[in-house]
Amino acid sequence: MRKTVNVHEAKTHLSSLLEEVRAGCEIIIAKAGKPYARLLPLEVPSKVPLGFLQGTIPDSIFDPLPEEELRAWEGGSPL
Repeated sequence: MRKTVNVHEAKTHLSSLLEEVRAGCEIIIAKAGKPYARLLPLEVPSKVPLGFLQGTIPDSIFDPLPEEELRAWEGGSPL
């Protein structure tokens, strides 16, 4: 369902218009009869389940970096 309202009506009845949008209605806000904006309900993003990737992370990820790589990360030049 689509509904067009003027700016004054939109300002006066914003709360009720938002409820209509939440119920699935599209609201067009017009100024001097020309469409200016459209109110639409937000799409709720789908939830991605945890653990959706295959594989494991080795414990070595927590090992200290080699000296030359550490210098490079800190802005120095590697040897």
